[in-house]
Amino acid sequence: MSDVPDNANEHCPGTESEQAGKTSSCQGCPNQKICASGATKAPDPAIAEIGVKLSTVKHKILVLSGKGGVGKSTFSAHLAHALASDSTKEVALLDVDICGPSIPRIMGLEGEQVHQSGSGWSPVYVDDNLAVMSIGFLLSSPDDAVIWRGPKKNGMIKQFLRDVDWGELDYLIVDTPPGTSDEHLSIVQYLSSTHVDGAVIITTPQEVSLQDVRKEIRFCQKVKLPIIGVVENMSGFVCPTCKNTSQIFPPTTGGAAQMCADLDLPLLGKVPLDPRIARSCDEGKSFLSEVPDSPAAKVYLSIVQSIKDYCSNRVTEEQRSA
Repeated sequence: MSDVPDNANEHCPGTESEQAGKTSSCQGCPNQKICASGATKAPDPAIAEIGVKLSTVKHKILVLSGKGGVGKSTFSAHLAHALASDSTKEVALLDVDICGPSIPRIMGLEGEQVHQSGSGWSPVYVDDNLAVMSIGFLLSSPDDAVIWRGPKKNGMIKQFLRDVDWGELDYLIVDTPPGTSDEHLSIVQYLSSTHVDGAVIITTPQEVSLQDVRKEIRFCQKVKLPIIGVVENMSGFVCPTCKNTSQIFPPTTGGAAQMCADLDLPLLGKVPLDPRIARSCDEGKSFLSEVPDSPAAKVYLSIVQSIKDYCSNRVTEEQRSA
């Protein structure tokens, strides 16, 4: 549970539980007195502080998937690159994958460090209008393991949102780890006082992936997080020579298209496999700039346009209802 302190006794009911500080397992715990007082059930003051801090961010987009290895970070990076290709827009990419931060490598920023200023942590910049923050910048080596329990990971996410000097942004993209646990609950909770446009759900065509992605969709519905749409990555391999498409990951149950039809969700696009995407990520370059005429790049740009349209329409709807 994310509300169990690191120094809690075994079988801790959790600081937000009605039994906090009152059960036999609480006896002798250093947190018993404060838990029993009910103070731990009060709203985290950081939520309001983050609301103020991010009030200058126009659009906030989460990239989610219940499955690992489906290309969330790759998509997040290229979404950031595509949005920042408009020099009039200010874009930031936040990596909250605490245990597996790959964004520094994908964005060509490995070895960079975060600097402290009077207004907070300064993010690392790819371009003048594209900022990045990741725990990867705080590690002494890319190979260092982050071995943290939930509360410490949640504290780091809180710091990223509250203590980073984001400034005025048009888009903040949040790249998340797979699953529906600590990091996801934290990011939704801490952003609850802000306007979150919604989540982009990433999957691959096979049922093994879709099964976990459906859980992520249920998570979004339970926490009332709007879903912008679904992206199917690795959707067939287009041969660079003959241009024919082969299904490397067969959509045995209909792929993302069938899932979206069943759940009444928009399918934003199907990105084909292209080895040059992986090569670009390893080299810290934008695939969209390296191979702009490829089929995958064209699908990416179409997806990005749909996301921009969604955000614009959401603002218009809110203005009408105001």
